[in-house]
Amino acid sequence: MRPAKQIYLDHAASTPVHEEVIAEMLPFWTTHYGNPSSVHRYGQEASRALEDARASIANSLNARPEEIIFTGNGSESDNLALRGVMFGARLAGRGNHLITSVVEHKAILDTARQLRDLFDFELTILPVDGYGQVDPAAVEAAIRPETALISIMAANNEIGTIQPVTEIGRLARQRGLLFHTDAIQAAATTDWDMKNMPIDLLSLAPHKFYGPKGVGILYVRQGVDLVSNLTGGGQENGRRAGTVNVPFAVGAAKALRLALDGRHESIAHYRQLTERLIDGLLTALPESCILTGHPVDRLPHNASFAFRQVSGNDLLMHLDIAGINASSGSACLTGDPQPSTVLESVGLDADWTRGGLRLTVGKQNTLADIEYVLEILPPLVIRLSQLNEEYV
Repeated sequence: MRPAKQIYLDHAASTPVHEEVIAEMLPFWTTHYGNPSSVHRYGQEASRALEDARASIANSLNARPEEIIFTGNGSESDNLALRGVMFGARLAGRGNHLITSVVEHKAILDTARQLRDLFDFELTILPVDGYGQVDPAAVEAAIRPETALISIMAANNEIGTIQPVTEIGRLARQRGLLFHTDAIQAAATTDWDMKNMPIDLLSLAPHKFYGPKGVGILYVRQGVDLVSNLTGGGQENGRRAGTVNVPFAVGAAKALRLALDGRHESIAHYRQLTERLIDGLLTALPESCILTGHPVDRLPHNASFAFRQVSGNDLLMHLDIAGINASSGSACLTGDPQPSTVLESVGLDADWTRGGLRLTVGKQNTLADIEYVLEILPPLVIRLSQLNEEYV
């Protein structure tokens, strides 16, 4: 039997949709359901709502409405940024080389590798330091005459490390290169100013900040050439074909506005919880638990750990039984999880890389939730570690 109390600590994976976001979307499923490409009244209503949502997102990012593209999700935004820029650069004869990092989301790394393996683009994948940060000097050293794009995420989805994207973006701009950042994890905790930040393309996913799943946002600075990944109806100014999901676009705009308006209050709340969580676990398990990611330059809602000689898969199963919903850094959907490539990239050995755990707090979490985790998790880690030693 599952415990009555359920504690959700997987907000980096997805968040509940804000009630105001649901209310904003509802009319576009019920009374304002037209296709925004249609010329009749219903289509015009939908088109106005879509453009209002685009303008709202642009305002939240200090960008132009025409710089906002709606996609199907954050992964599609990443794909469109990389493929769109690289194919555009090839067509224009501007370069054939892409730079990214080893700790990027698979939406970036798998796309970059496919561009290399199937389309003969050149690819450099940069290492990171022990905190998971990219060295801007390494980015500069990797630049070639044929480099067209640099793509470095704003913050890592697993260990929460924030990257020096402003410094890397300035470097790219000085060299006349385009810079993309996957900001999907950092969207709601960063003050975005696209008119002044040295970022040319920015990916967002509203379901990470209390908006709906099934919609993504890609900011593309005016003047950047982008080859569409989807062709057909010519929507989004020819950059992303397909009928735009109007209710989700409306919800995305509302969610982003709410998230950024309440950013400082949310950050203070998150930090109170994660600091208690980090201090409590490191104190309770000084020999078998380490904090992963940067101790300071990290997402305020992310507390990520590695446990020595413990399977993340086993941890998640037992935490779920205890009513704690979390996520592991390892491929925990199988019975034999593989080591976390992110934990390997920061230099951890095999004793630690199977025992990643990501706890990401949200608005509804309380200090009482954290105290419950600190009551359950340390003895669980000790028990699993002892079992592992018995069977080794």
